[in-house]
Amino acid sequence: MCLWSSMAAADPVAEVTSPDGRIRVQLDINPEGRLAYRVDRDGKPVLEDSRLGFQFRNAEALLRNLKLVKQATREVEADWELPWGERREVRNHYRELRVSIEETVRAQRHFDVVFRVYDDGFGFRYEMPRQPHATRVEIEDDLSEFAVARPATAWWIPAGEWNRYEYLYQKTPLSEVSQAHTPITVRTDDGLHLSFHEAALVDYAAMWLRRVDGQRLRAHLAPGGKEGASVVRMTPFSSPWRTVQISDRAGGLVESSLILNLNEPNKLGDVSWFKPAKYVGVWWSLHLDTESWATGSKHGATTANTRRYIDFAAQNGIRGVLVEGWNPGWDGMWFGNGWDFDFTRPVADFDLPALTAYAKTQAVHLVGHHETGCAVSHYETQLDASMAYAAEYGIDVVKTGYVCDAGQIERQDSKGGDITREWHDGQWMSNHHLRVVQAAAKHHVAVNPHEPIKDTGLRRTYPNWVSREGARGMEYNAWGQPPNPPDHEINLVFTRLLSGPMDYTPGIVSLTGRGGQEIPSTLARQLALYVTLYSPIQMVADLPEHYAKQPEAMKFIRDVPVDWDDTRVLNGEVGEFVTIARKARGSGTWAIGAMTDTQQRPVEFKLDFLTPGQRYRAEIYRDGEGADWRGDARFRFVREEKIVSADDTMAMTLAPGGGAAVLLVPLP
Repeated sequence: MCLWSSMAAADPVAEVTSPDGRIRVQLDINPEGRLAYRVDRDGKPVLEDSRLGFQFRNAEALLRNLKLVKQATREVEADWELPWGERREVRNHYRELRVSIEETVRAQRHFDVVFRVYDDGFGFRYEMPRQPHATRVEIEDDLSEFAVARPATAWWIPAGEWNRYEYLYQKTPLSEVSQAHTPITVRTDDGLHLSFHEAALVDYAAMWLRRVDGQRLRAHLAPGGKEGASVVRMTPFSSPWRTVQISDRAGGLVESSLILNLNEPNKLGDVSWFKPAKYVGVWWSLHLDTESWATGSKHGATTANTRRYIDFAAQNGIRGVLVEGWNPGWDGMWFGNGWDFDFTRPVADFDLPALTAYAKTQAVHLVGHHETGCAVSHYETQLDASMAYAAEYGIDVVKTGYVCDAGQIERQDSKGGDITREWHDGQWMSNHHLRVVQAAAKHHVAVNPHEPIKDTGLRRTYPNWVSREGARGMEYNAWGQPPNPPDHEINLVFTRLLSGPMDYTPGIVSLTGRGGQEIPSTLARQLALYVTLYSPIQMVADLPEHYAKQPEAMKFIRDVPVDWDDTRVLNGEVGEFVTIARKARGSGTWAIGAMTDTQQRPVEFKLDFLTPGQRYRAEIYRDGEGADWRGDARFRFVREEKIVSADDTMAMTLAPGGGAAVLLVPLP
């Protein structure tokens, strides 16, 4: 308490404000030489004094006996374009403060801390140059803190537990958080919204956040494996950016591009070979247990069955067909034991050459699947060959998988050598995922990992890293106990989706899982997911025969775009409801998705984002009278049309657990 009181009393040694002047970051060094920062917005504290520094395994910690050597500021204002995404044009406007810090005793090590402050938040990172007493750096932990100044509520999932990121979100006072994955979203009692995350996670362990006291969160790096320390780097190096997004509105967090802006520009050049699209596939039946990944009488990945999905995709203008269970390795116990997987040949009853030739005649592409069973080193021995094999057969998107418990990734540095265990979000796996993305890019293949490392905006640098899972997805509605409740998908919008696209696999119009388990959703809500949960590859996840029974719902799924010029959050609150509007890439069409929690909710929003003077046909898919997320009322559903313009306001009532989807099509 005395230490922090003295720190709080210290005068700032450096400061920087956002371009609009509303956010101010100040740095100070207390009498013990401890470095800290604090943040205010509109003159009101956001973060109290929060310390900075490192804990090392092979050297003394960097956290005291520090002094400021020099500082510099600059302002950057530029625009750049996303090749695909939630919006086309991205504004990158920030003020930067760089402070050079040096120890006053012993080794006199030195490092820089760089802050970039935007109108909607800030990021900071450490940069350590090469120096005599810091050549090989073994980082035990990151000592960065985030001390939230105002009483607040948090939405979070636990970190360091067995199930990676696949948890339902907890809503608790911030003072009751234990150890959380990021993004963690916070709302202060007076209505300020904060999201804590990181950007540009490269050759580094992921950051968890651990509450140390009160509302003070401290970084904690995912554990190291073979190396022991969480991060081992040779100098010079830069850490990932530690980020805080700030908004008066919950929707402002969704509209922010801060995470993307803190990543490096595109390193791949022209990526027009990647086509944002919808896909179907041999997938939901596997979770229903009516078909299997393994060969035998229930095998789903047969030539005949895949041809049926190709026909369904062609009939509905859907580009992709995913097939899981196509390759050797699925027979027997493959969970966490993927050493038998082969990614360069199919099983006997899956004729890949014939199927890809047939798909090509239907303007359809197969979507690849590389489940590693966490035998990651085994996968890497086949990595380049497997991507070349995919490209040979016109497969330009590959879904990868890492199914095992957290901390059980299998690493083998030499053939026949010892196997050590790594975490899904440790430094070694951070590097593995980039190796996959880079190998795929050489063959013009896009990557969609499941059981992944979290998204930190690297899709800007590597635009073939198009989506990922990294949360509790739709498959939990097939067999999960409990299935995903109605507030889960709303929580995803304001937490997980802040980091980047998610392959949630929407569109289960049967609303029924394994053994008749009810999915907690209305039919209209399943359509809304295509707009509210962003991904440039959206799965039409149910079975073809189920879509045949819901032709009006299928019409929306056929028509809704997947790539956007603009995104607006029209209203919403974390965990309660949300309405999002997106403008189709290169088109005047807009799509709107709305969904609510278990409460029936009237929603109203202006259409003033539409082109003035233009009339639109509003194709509305909404909950019917008496619809509800429970029982047969899930299927009560209305499709209607009306003519609207930018002068109009749209109002509708969302059923408990329900939703609505709208297409706004310009009229001639």
